[in-house]
Amino acid sequence: MTTPNTPTHLNLDSLNFDPQTGLIPVVTQDARSGAVLMQAYADRAAVERTLDTREATYYSRSRQEQWVKGATSGHTQQVVDVQADCDADSLLYRVVQTGPACHTGAYSCYHQPLMPAQAPQAGLDGTLDRVFATITERLATLPENSYVARLHAGGLDRVLKKISEESGEVLLAAKNHDRAELATEVADLLFHTLFAMAEVGVSPADVAAVLHEREGKTGLKGPKEVG
Repeated sequence: MTTPNTPTHLNLDSLNFDPQTGLIPVVTQDARSGAVLMQAYADRAAVERTLDTREATYYSRSRQEQWVKGATSGHTQQVVDVQADCDADSLLYRVVQTGPACHTGAYSCYHQPLMPAQAPQAGLDGTLDRVFATITERLATLPENSYVARLHAGGLDRVLKKISEESGEVLLAAKNHDRAELATEVADLLFHTLFAMAEVGVSPADVAAVLHEREGKTGLKGPKEVG
């Protein structure tokens, strides 16, 4: 018996393409950061190609033809999975994005706010991935006046020096029991650590895999006790 929480695997015949256009809207999400990257349309053949190749494929309404994301720009989307909504009349592509998703050079097509953003209330969930994605996008494009571009130009040793400096600031803020300053310095330390990871080619997913492997285990060798 299928319950509301039981995943149902659909096929192409189950999808509700628009009867007039033959298209279905597709929302594309970064599988690592959770950020919404873009919205486009696909016809049946484009969806079928996406499922067969795991290359995000859409249908251009203006050009009246299929297009594969990144075929000309190199900003490809490797599809992790495809989900249909409850009415099977729209799709969600979860992808690993290479470079910016927007034709303007922005990481996401959604970068024009209509209201002030509020800080999330639930910890760091997804935040580090989004920061890492922004860093990798800036490293790929090296925009003028970008802090990431300037730091990159200084070489890896420069960012490693920043990590050392920020670590000392974290220790000082913690020792002084300065909560606001500690939050700021930890944020700086995390940012520069993510930068070093991006430069070396280590992703938050790689770190999460290590932590997941350790989760629930006992008897792990920890740091030496301070005597």
